[in-house]
Amino acid sequence: MTSHDLRTELASLTTEAFRPELADIDQLSTLDIARLMNGEDTGVPAAVATQLPRIAAAIDAMAARMSRGGRLVYAGAGTAGRLGVLDASECPPTFNTDPAQVVGLIAGGPTAMVTSVEGAEDSRELARQDLDALKLGPDDTVVGISASGRTPYAVGAVEHARALGALTVGLACNAHSALAAAAEHGIEVVVGPELITGSTRLKAGTAQKLVLNMLSTLTMIRLGKTYGNLMVDVRASNDKLRARSHRIVSLATGAGDEEIEKALTESGGEVKNAILALLADVDGPTAARLLEESGGHLRAALAHAAD
Repeated sequence: MTSHDLRTELASLTTEAFRPELADIDQLSTLDIARLMNGEDTGVPAAVATQLPRIAAAIDAMAARMSRGGRLVYAGAGTAGRLGVLDASECPPTFNTDPAQVVGLIAGGPTAMVTSVEGAEDSRELARQDLDALKLGPDDTVVGISASGRTPYAVGAVEHARALGALTVGLACNAHSALAAAAEHGIEVVVGPELITGSTRLKAGTAQKLVLNMLSTLTMIRLGKTYGNLMVDVRASNDKLRARSHRIVSLATGAGDEEIEKALTESGGEVKNAILALLADVDGPTAARLLEESGGHLRAALAHAAD
């Protein structure tokens, strides 16, 4: 693609549109600019809402594959890639997932998290190499993320993953995007032109973060990583999370502090096991067995214990 062709393509994108009515915002007071920006952001949830059926369908397909041992892989460049890496990195402490279960790939590798890597987002071949290193299978899911919906790294990742038989999702912020068209599940959250022309870390980035929150969180709910709205698979890796673990067991069981500490100790700090032990009045090993037989779903294990 020539430089002229690329300029023409970008000019046609909603996310790149120039808004003449905002041309003088640098002359406004800081408070007035803040009000403008805040007003812009209020439209993002409504844009996400238009895509909820597509988001839900993608989640159900992802959860079915992950229940068989599949992985969730995010692939993007720049802000989109960083958001994917962020969402992936938060899954182990929140849901006690293996770090290899939810993976974030960013064009240019870890260096690109803090520094722009020249030309990385333009490389479909780089996307193929990054995915091939993971040895994708049919139970894996690859989510390509790109505000423009045209980024070669994200589109290339989805195309390659689909050719390998993996489930594919394309998350973009422009309608009729190449990324959504390449994926089995296309999600296009059209938030409109940015306050600062082309700065898609703003509304588009916010929209992507909201959708990624849904993709990972709702998938984990479907996988039994929560009990109601409690994070029963939280990993107690620091003092705050240990205190949170205690509180979660308390909220789920109503047990006293001594009972909770005893149950957590006997379960090796596993919140889900401690809750089951207390609610079903079983010992630690029995709780572990019941959960294993129930695929890690606490409600199913409780029902099994009551049989």
